[in-house]
Amino acid sequence: MDRDAERWAAVEEATELLLEGEPQAALGELRAALDADPQNAYAYQYLGVALFELERFEAARDAYRAAVTLSPDYLAAWVGLSHALRQAGDDREAAAAANAALERFPDDGDALYAAGLAEAACGRRSVARKHLLAFLATKPELEVQLEVRGVLEMLAKGHEGDPFRQA
Repeated sequence: MDRDAERWAAVEEATELLLEGEPQAALGELRAALDADPQNAYAYQYLGVALFELERFEAARDAYRAAVTLSPDYLAAWVGLSHALRQAGDDREAAAAANAALERFPDDGDALYAAGLAEAACGRRSVARKHLLAFLATKPELEVQLEVRGVLEMLAKGHEGDPFRQA
């Protein structure tokens, strides 16, 4: 088994726990994976996911940052980093992380969504609209489409420069 496959195998149990809605239980598995291999970007990524689900946004931010440091083209980690930064109130850094994802993956729906929300939080409403409309063009699930359409309506009601945050 190559190193990448070994690293993925080390987090499989944790990803199952996350899918089952058990982020607290996943933390132990992920910390064990990182004790065994501190260079495991997958473990940092899913540690970020678990901490984000537990609403520990600053800790999630740190885990995602470690993942992108180890693996600069790890799309999910850039997107997670953007969301964690935005939830932690660091909107400009959230936009920078989302834009780093878009530089690497310009048509990715998750990156476009993260960029739209981060730019909206920064008050750059026209840029946010552009990203969110491009996101809708990726044909996301209906529930997310409806949410984004609601965000677009709210962005249209404000002024450029006025920050927007989802409730």
